Amino acid sequence: MTIQNVTVMGAGVMGRGIAYVSALAGFHTTLVDISDKQLKDAYNHAEQTSQKGIKKGKLTEQEAQSLLHNLHTSLHFEAAMATSDLLIEAVPEMRDLKRQVMEKAEAHAPKHTIFASNTSTISPTELASYSKRPEQVAVMHFFNPVHLMPLVEIVRGLETSDQTVEFIRQAAEQMSKETVEVNEFPGFVTSRISALVGNEAFHMLQEGVATAEDIDKAIRLGLNYPMGPLELGDLVGLDARLNNLRYLHETLGEKYRPAPLLEQYVKAGRLGRKSGKGIYDYTDNDKLVKK
Repeated sequence: MTIQNVTVMGAGVMGRGIAYVSALAGFHTTLVDISDKQLKDAYNHAEQTSQKGIKKGKLTEQEAQSLLHNLHTSLHFEAAMATSDLLIEAVPEMRDLKRQVMEKAEAHAPKHTIFASNTSTISPTELASYSKRPEQVAVMHFFNPVHLMPLVEIVRGLETSDQTVEFIRQAAEQMSKETVEVNEFPGFVTSRISALVGNEAFHMLQEGVATAEDIDKAIRLGLNYPMGPLELGDLVGLDARLNNLRYLHETLGEKYRPAPLLEQYVKAGRLGRKSGKGIYDYTDNDKLVKK
């Protein structure tokens, strides 16, 4: 089997990024969401990102045109799945929602279709239990921003076949990504480390150790991180970060208990870039504005 048609379910930050690199790689890509506005925003984002790529010399005009030709949007998941070779599920980190996606995909996908989830924490074995093809289910974990970050974590479930892992690896490599293969364990590799660092940064902010700006600057320049942990939290969404920590706290213990200040920010609706304000304020043309 060769992968030609890719369906990405969920047009949020991660889903639209995955659809972008999939279309750029030459896959016929359908991005699906229940929100027409989300889909329009995602397509506009693809256009804008490709234009930035041209200006920076990363893309040619022909590559950008091919990308947009390969990228389609749809409100109809069932129709998209009918011809899909690979599903990449990128909906929010909620078990019930992911279960609905997997069950609906199972009902409409061809028998050969591979199901991959972009989850950063949830068990691929659990996700596979929502389908009738557990050997064809794995995690395909991308990183934000998808078009810039070079890694994909491939995480096996209990019954994931070697063939499925290889198909996902080939698809990721065609998207110009490096891959690592991970055996199932809560948080995989990257989410466990990232959650700890981000949570500790919140504790330091809560304790008044330093300002958010100086905590981020210290980590960027002192530890050579490309982005500070608080900046990263705003980028991925503080609600997503909190959900991950709650899951890791439940499965791995006390060291992952979310910082009270993080919970407070989420209760206040300060979710990061997507809400206009998180640890930083983004109301001034998406630029960081000191609180």
